[in-house]
Amino acid sequence: MELNGKRIVLGVTGGIAAYKSAELLRLLVRQGADVQVAMTEAATRFVTATTFQALSGKPVYVDQWDARMPNAMAHIDLSRQADLILVAPASADFMARIANGMADDLLATMVLARDCPLLLAPAMNRQMWENPATQRNVARLLDDGIGMLGPASGAQACGETGPGRMLEPEEVADAVVDFFVPKVLAGRRVLITAGPTFEAIDPVRGITNLSSGRMGYAIARAARQAGATVTLVSGPVALAAPPGVDRIDVRSALDMHAAVLERAAAVDIFIAVAAVADYRVANAAAHKLKKDHGGVPTIELVENPDILAEVAALADGPFCVGFAAESQNLEAYAQAKRRKKNIPLIVGNLIQDGFGGDDNRLVLFDERGSHPLTPASKSVLARQLVDHIAKLTGPN
Repeated sequence: MELNGKRIVLGVTGGIAAYKSAELLRLLVRQGADVQVAMTEAATRFVTATTFQALSGKPVYVDQWDARMPNAMAHIDLSRQADLILVAPASADFMARIANGMADDLLATMVLARDCPLLLAPAMNRQMWENPATQRNVARLLDDGIGMLGPASGAQACGETGPGRMLEPEEVADAVVDFFVPKVLAGRRVLITAGPTFEAIDPVRGITNLSSGRMGYAIARAARQAGATVTLVSGPVALAAPPGVDRIDVRSALDMHAAVLERAAAVDIFIAVAAVADYRVANAAAHKLKKDHGGVPTIELVENPDILAEVAALADGPFCVGFAAESQNLEAYAQAKRRKKNIPLIVGNLIQDGFGGDDNRLVLFDERGSHPLTPASKSVLARQLVDHIAKLTGPN
């Protein structure tokens, strides 16, 4: 669970998007966070405090003079216990009040008295969001070091379409996880390949493999969380791009080769996770092959370019990380591959330990030897790999 041990105050202000906050609370708790909810009086007109109490397992605070606080200082006690205050939704009125230092209810007073970071997820009508007064308030809040999550653009409860929608709960929860990740790759430019390639035999058939892309996508997300600017060159997979990652879709090994070589000289780190086909069909048919025309077809194969080796050979090229998925003799094959390609780090795994699945077992091989990682989810392993890369590459 990515938020284990984190104490979060979830502030809810008045607006129709308050219904999203219930699901957001559920997601934060599922990730291991200890969440205390504080609501404005207006928020209770949209979703009751009972809902949030049931989901958090904690009493909800609305009144600044709540008698459950023996010292009548809920605004101090609640904020001092928090690692983060997250206000979602943050209404235009609430943002205006805190931009001007007002403390006229429990949540606003808590924000003013806090000694922890503050994130806002705005939600309002598009005209309210675009109003110059709101934009002045947003600029002031950003200048004060307050984080802004969104808003998104789309259909709104009033029937209009435009900017002002609160981000979806999953997006806000992901942003909270990102917030707590140490920015060990801040300022770095990272290029990653992921997924399989597809080598056409004819317009409907081809040679491919069982790579799901999950490991590469997890690494792309982890690198982005760690502060890097990330470009992901992806073969055909059924995955959404991680937030904030620039994804480039390719199909064949030659497509991936061209996309990578076009960008490799401009990045600091290249991580070759994709399961690139070693061979392609030399005589691919222009039309669908028919069984009743000429018997069994003969397929001639030619070798694909070695993308990782070419990038590693670039003068002043990026720090290169390879992957070795083997079915046996992992250390011998992985270290041999690392030395042959002349790269500083290779990540090895046995195919039977996680190829295509959600979990994996990885071993990192560098010039100092092998570094086995405890079996875990691919997202956890991805963060451990990113930390190892950051240590090997040193400060930016």
